[in-house]
Amino acid sequence: MTVVKVGINGFGTIGKRVATAVDAQEDMEVIGVTKTRPSFESEIARAKGFDLYVPGDRIPLFDEAEVPVKGTVEDLCEKADIIVDCTPGNVGQMYKDMYSKAGVKAIFQGGEDHSLAGTSFNSTANYQESWGAQFSRVVSCNTTGLLRTVFPLDRQFGVEKAYVTLVRRGADPGDSKGGPINALEPSVKLPTHHGPDVQSIMPWLNINTMAIKASTTIMHMHTVTLELKNEVTTEEAIEVIRNSPRVRVVNSSSGIKSTAEIMELASDLGRDRSDMYEIVVWEDGIKSTGNMLYYYQAVHQESDVVPENVDCIRSMCKLCEADESTRLTNIALGIPYKR
Repeated sequence: MTVVKVGINGFGTIGKRVATAVDAQEDMEVIGVTKTRPSFESEIARAKGFDLYVPGDRIPLFDEAEVPVKGTVEDLCEKADIIVDCTPGNVGQMYKDMYSKAGVKAIFQGGEDHSLAGTSFNSTANYQESWGAQFSRVVSCNTTGLLRTVFPLDRQFGVEKAYVTLVRRGADPGDSKGGPINALEPSVKLPTHHGPDVQSIMPWLNINTMAIKASTTIMHMHTVTLELKNEVTTEEAIEVIRNSPRVRVVNSSSGIKSTAEIMELASDLGRDRSDMYEIVVWEDGIKSTGNMLYYYQAVHQESDVVPENVDCIRSMCKLCEADESTRLTNIALGIPYKR
């Protein structure tokens, strides 16, 4: 079996989850992760057995804190087959130049523009487009969420127009700096960037998006309205959504009435870090009227892109086809696999 050597550049909210997910795969090995300062996450990385690499000018900081490092970020690039770049958004170009110089493949995250990699990735919609590529980009958590449901519905019924309002969490749970504390903050620059990001993978889709930032930290919520090419029944729409990969259908009648219960469900399932990798759709909130389809979905912004990164590694390294990658990733992460 080919085992791909994976480096994680940025061991933060997404990076530490990707590292854990990669570590769970039999055909991948985490050979190192990076941090820019000796924080508690540096200690977590070392406790998990991940070698630590740092920018060259930061080595004195780690020496002073008595945190052992294996080498520099450049050293990691030289050793890896592929780097998953989980650094903060808008710094990708600097690292892309580093990856190009080292001749290493790299995956960027949704905080970077599509143009940086030239290819954007979603395992459900376009797995093959990143096949063998040197660079690709896993789209953002919200874009991933929309693709998980809209793409299968478009494939089955055809979507004329999509109208989406996103109620966005103000900050991640571990972030004490951002987000409105007691307010709702509209994104007044319309339409928001989410529609064009979906179009980086579904360029034919007519989609418009609006967004509101809310004083919550645990999940995003989407209200989705689709104008379909033909009339469908509510039952037909439910069947497609229920069978879509990495989508979990719930009912409010079972007690899951909000994002709080969804995160409690993830905890009860024993998920790593209580993560909900699937997009959660309320079955009793799906309604079709003629050719108009309405539904709500919830997106766990910290984790829904994690399995996508694992699949993107397999596509770029030509390890296996989409269905097999999805199966392997889901089994390793405890996600129900739908054929």
